[in-house]
Amino acid sequence: MGNNRGSIGSELYEFFKDSLEQVNPRENFKGIFSNWRKDLLAGVTVAFIALPLALAFGVGSGLGAMSGLWGAIAGGLIGSLFGGSRIGVSGPTGPKMAQLAVIMIGYQLASGAPDITFAFTIIFLSGVILVALSFLKVGRLIYYTPYSVIAGFMCGIGVLVIILELDPLLGLPNAKNVMDVLKGLPYAITHFRPHSVELSLGTLALLFAYPKISKRISFLRGIPGTLLALVVGSLVANFFGLDVDFIGNIPVGLPELHMPSFTSYTFSDYLLPSLSLAGLAVFDSLLTCLVNDNLSNDKHNSDRELFGQGLANIFAGLIGGLTTATATMRSVALFKSGGRTVFASFVHGLVLLAIAVFLGPVAAKIPLPCLAAILFKVGVDIIDYRVVPIAHKLPVSDLIVFITVLVVTVVEDLLVAMGIGMALACFRFVQEITKVYKYELDKDSNTEELSERDGNVTFSPKGPLFFGSVQKINNVLSGVSNQKSILIDLSNVVFIDLSGAFALDDAVKNFRERGVVVEIYSPKGEVNKVLENLNLYKKWQEECEAKLQLAV
Repeated sequence: MGNNRGSIGSELYEFFKDSLEQVNPRENFKGIFSNWRKDLLAGVTVAFIALPLALAFGVGSGLGAMSGLWGAIAGGLIGSLFGGSRIGVSGPTGPKMAQLAVIMIGYQLASGAPDITFAFTIIFLSGVILVALSFLKVGRLIYYTPYSVIAGFMCGIGVLVIILELDPLLGLPNAKNVMDVLKGLPYAITHFRPHSVELSLGTLALLFAYPKISKRISFLRGIPGTLLALVVGSLVANFFGLDVDFIGNIPVGLPELHMPSFTSYTFSDYLLPSLSLAGLAVFDSLLTCLVNDNLSNDKHNSDRELFGQGLANIFAGLIGGLTTATATMRSVALFKSGGRTVFASFVHGLVLLAIAVFLGPVAAKIPLPCLAAILFKVGVDIIDYRVVPIAHKLPVSDLIVFITVLVVTVVEDLLVAMGIGMALACFRFVQEITKVYKYELDKDSNTEELSERDGNVTFSPKGPLFFGSVQKINNVLSGVSNQKSILIDLSNVVFIDLSGAFALDDAVKNFRERGVVVEIYSPKGEVNKVLENLNLYKKWQEECEAKLQLAV
């Protein structure tokens, strides 16, 4: 017992030691100033791309424009230094904004305003969960998520953002959910505010046309389309005195500290939304990191990225910032602007900090229809146009997964959609790995795994012995009959789980009840350790001794 405790303690120590090594950000600081001139320019450029998006995401979440800006600052200052991608830019994203907006529907004060204490608490807690996930090394699981799940989730979020922004485009208050928007469309169409519609449609037209316009007008190529649309829309609204809503009063200076509080609701009320925020941050961030790797020919560290996002969300929750993730568009823009190290993203955070501290009154004059148009365009851009045109041609299993995740995301809840998506991902993974294992068994035939000589059988399974392969193993062993003895050779088994171990135990019991002498060979390794920890060796030995005594 003492040896087992010592062994477990040693294993835990080695595990956490390795985890600390994986999330250690020292690699980020190697050569941090090697490209400082280009990084400086790239950081400033991306800051002005991030500014209108951050403000829009803050308004869209219901927590206010400055919460979006403080979230972008937290991502820029913390996520950049401690993350796992050199060119990753952290901050609020469209999916995270939509997710938080949906969550906050159920947590409002008596006045109807969102409970900001609850909001910043779950953002803080989601950061803690992300840090824990980084230590558990779950980042690499992104490689095992079927693309149909990812595409369905992203398309669902895109459709969700588009629908939720319909009322603000028309100059009306935000509806609580998709069904309220759809039910209220007849009213919205007949009671829209003309100036809001004109301004939002004009902003949308500029955003959609900007790629072609910037190609023809050379000096516009270095100006982000969202920033130009925001500036033009704000100037038009203020100069002509349009009847539209504005962001309104924004305090200047350093942010107020928001300490987490867990007293107003039950523990599950805090935990489940936090898990949802953390789960989406994993998807959102690591998928962007894969894009970054393709761009830069670099390789990100998934566990460190989750660690950095965890710290960024903890910091965001404390300063009243929106939840963060690694943002694709801003990361690509940073790379194309010449950014090559984490210094560029850090500069982007510093620029946003300067704006938040000194330019609050200017941001207060930004019209809400412009921000609604920017968010609407974000929703359009989130949709996966690689999958949508060929959706009807997808394999049936992928099509079912894609549609299920998309529909649940839009009409039900992002947390439920994430749960269903992960369940489907696990099911597909097990399905595929089982197919591979079955194929390998069939290819090799039983003669290689099951051999007989003079009434003595040797069974040598190969690969993993897990719940997906138990049926096949049982089928092979059921064919063994009227034998003197059987040797189960586990030297080629690379992994065994509880299902595999108990299936082996059942087989040993069955053979001995039929009078067959059973021997187990398992060289020192992980498989042997699992069988020892489950006390199966001890059990088999005791059963064998009891059998001999009975015979005597």
